[in-house]
Amino acid sequence: QLQLGVSGGRLLQPRGSRRLSCVASGRSCRINDMAWFRQAPGKGREFVAASRGNLYYSDAVKGRFTMSRDNAKNTVYLQMNDLKPEDTAVYHCAAGPGIILSSLRDARQYAYWGQGTQVTVSS
Repeated sequence: QLQLGVSGGRLLQPRGSRRLSCVASGRSCRINDMAWFRQAPGKGREFVAASRGNLYYSDAVKGRFTMSRDNAKNTVYLQMNDLKPEDTAVYHCAAGPGIILSSLRDARQYAYWGQGTQVTVSS
């Protein structure tokens, strides 16, 4: 069974930077079937970034966040720059399989999830 271990969240200052990591173990999936979501208290899971050959980002994080990978370490990253208080959320790594392009922003389409890591941006 595929397992996703997410880490890297912490209390951060506005304009700060942080890299989140998602380590895949067990059954693997292709990088283009994986994505990042976030969830603030009282809200649903919000799309952040995904890889499907090309990289896709939400309007809220475009230009500030970058998704990448290290295949040798079975790890997907989310580099977060110029952090804002509205970025505060639990960040999740998710995997498909078989997510189509028209649905890649829909959290309900992903079958595998990590536990999430808390990112808090505050002065």
